[in-house]
Amino acid sequence: QVQLVESGGGSVQAGGSLRLSCAASGYTYTYSSICMGWFRQAPGMEREGIAAIDFDGSTKYRDSVKGRFTISQDNAKNTLYLQMNSLNPEDTAMYYCAAKKGGLCLLLSEAYPDWGQGTQVTVSS
Repeated sequence: QVQLVESGGGSVQAGGSLRLSCAASGYTYTYSSICMGWFRQAPGMEREGIAAIDFDGSTKYRDSVKGRFTISQDNAKNTLYLQMNSLNPEDTAMYYCAAKKGGLCLLLSEAYPDWGQGTQVTVSS
């Protein structure tokens, strides 16, 4: 059973930074076939993909977070990270990590079968 556990959320003022972590366990396959992503969902809004990283380290970002957010992974620790800088109130949302095996590493939530429970990020002006 795959488990993804996010941490690192909290409340910050605009312009601040947070680093989210996602600890993964229960995979029966190696990281050489996994794509992992970060998604977020604000109240009343659809879930949106913000960053993804493929097994070879290639990354994708939503335009609104490019240059501010950085996705990375530590395969030895089975942990995914999202460094978020220059946060603004529009970044306020529940943040989720997700994983999929094989295929294209896209920012589409429906492509990911495995999800964490989420961690809340609140940015005040």
